[in-house]
Amino acid sequence: MEWILMVIAILTEVSGTTAMKLSRGFARLVPTLVMSASYIISFGCLTLAVKKIPLSVAFAIWSGASTALIALVGIVWFKDPFNTIKIISLILIILGVVGLELGNEIH
Repeated sequence: MEWILMVIAILTEVSGTTAMKLSRGFARLVPTLVMSASYIISFGCLTLAVKKIPLSVAFAIWSGASTALIALVGIVWFKDPFNTIKIISLILIILGVVGLELGNEIH
């Protein structure tokens, strides 16, 4: 159950950040409301997930996966520029998240 909450926390953080961009600095009401609701849900799910997942691992996974996903959203949807260094960096973030989880399994 805690991993389902973690996935929801990650996805709602990404939707909140995307809505932040779409809100144009709080100038558009609907994206601003989506952003607010998304962040509340994200932090709520993360709070519940850390009841079972160690805080250091949970926060690193949440922030790392969210960062990688929002970077991809920026590249694909908002046409943010990207280059080889950015792609390698995204791969390293993903590998770091996987490594944290694998390291959590080995006590």
